[in-house]
Amino acid sequence: MKSRLIWIFCMASLAFVAQGKPNVIFILADDLGYGELGSYGQEMIKTPHLDQMAKEGMRFTDFYAGSTVCAPSRCSLMTGRHTGRVLIRNNSAGRVNLGPDDITIPMLMKEGGYTNGIIGKWGLGKEGSEGIPRKKGFDYFYGYLDQKHAHNFYPEFIIRNEERVKLRNVVEHGSGRGDGIASVRLDYTHDLFAEEALEFVTRNKDNPFFLYLAYTIPHANNEMARMTGEGNEVPSDEPYSKMDWPQAEKNKAAMITRMDKDIGRLFEKLQELGIDENTLVIFTSDNGPHME
Repeated sequence: MKSRLIWIFCMASLAFVAQGKPNVIFILADDLGYGELGSYGQEMIKTPHLDQMAKEGMRFTDFYAGSTVCAPSRCSLMTGRHTGRVLIRNNSAGRVNLGPDDITIPMLMKEGGYTNGIIGKWGLGKEGSEGIPRKKGFDYFYGYLDQKHAHNFYPEFIIRNEERVKLRNVVEHGSGRGDGIASVRLDYTHDLFAEEALEFVTRNKDNPFFLYLAYTIPHANNEMARMTGEGNEVPSDEPYSKMDWPQAEKNKAAMITRMDKDIGRLFEKLQELGIDENTLVIFTSDNGPHME
């Protein structure tokens, strides 16, 4: 199971102290299918940076997510428990949260002297609960706490640590959990996450860090999909605008290529800071592709 492999990796990292601690960046895509990268057989969606990463590094072909949906998969990843023992077993993270006794990977990394940050989607503890990131080993959080909030790429607010940060978007048809459909789209959260990631590694370049970069791409806005038939929110369908594809497929491909581009920017930043040779980067997805 993926989580077991990650715990082995975590312990190996902590045992590496005598030789110098490597930085760790774990990038988790959201609902990205196995075959949606060029390095895993995709021929139409452009993912040059991830393909180069696979070429220069190690490509896993028998590597499993903890579950078929987001929250239990992430719970398995963060706690190292298989899905028969995790507390969160479905996507109702607004009602079920990690508790004070749940041990997580960042808690262990912290014991090893790491500064830990999560940028993106958490989904394991609502606001005010014991399951929020900074009570589970992270020093910094910027993103979505709630699974349903994360459906909306143009929300009215995002959360930094424990504070809501107002965005310029205007949202309708929401349930009060930050979700809904934006009628005014100005701040695209994936772009905000990409910038936050660059800033996090820059701030922590002189000390060992663990960055859990939990992108929401290419997850769909489920509520928008049910109402309009198209839920893949992206500022532009470039470079696929002229393709003779359904609009939903153009948008999904554009989301994946946008993520690839921003991962390329992250690699460039690591090189610029002179820490690329001392940084382990892992990329995977929380589960398989979505229907929306």
